Amino acid sequence: MSGAAAAEPAPAKDGEGLINLCDMLDKPMCYARNENTSYPLGNLFIGDSRLGMQSDADEQLIIHLTFQEFVKVKSIKFSEWNMGSNPDMNPVNVHVHINRNNLGFEDIEDVDPAQTITLTAADLQDVSDAIDLYYVKFQRVKSLTFFIEDNAGADITAIGGLQIMGRTVATTNMNDFKKQG
Repeated sequence: MSGAAAAEPAPAKDGEGLINLCDMLDKPMCYARNENTSYPLGNLFIGDSRLGMQSDADEQLIIHLTFQEFVKVKSIKFSEWNMGSNPDMNPVNVHVHINRNNLGFEDIEDVDPAQTITLTAADLQDVSDAIDLYYVKFQRVKSLTFFIEDNAGADITAIGGLQIMGRTVATTNMNDFKKQG
């Protein structure tokens, strides 16, 4: 009996240590509403705040990120646009929604966010710490939707970068199974 028990694989473990979960995004499923096509969503993850992301028609912006698997999110870090060269474009009020798909401007204000964050210029600097989220609410996240409601006074909002820190959740990835027959 001990031989059969030894042959069983060890149970899956949650990821250990915090990682930047942006590497686990399902990029084709991620989108932004009201983004300037010259400064799109993908620029947030390049690591150069001069390329970042900008809104198009006004200061509001919706960023929807889908992960390849369930994750636990501990903190987020928005970075300022172009190393702080235009602080009026910095986002201020950010509403974070969990596992909500297809939210648009017509309904996002009617849905209660999991957390609302008020960002200061100091929060957006590269040297500042990431902002901790209500960890108990962010234990099984497949997608995050950020609604940037307003900024520090400019006509458009600009973000230099985004990091999402957390860990993986022990799950079975159904894409790993091969079709039989």
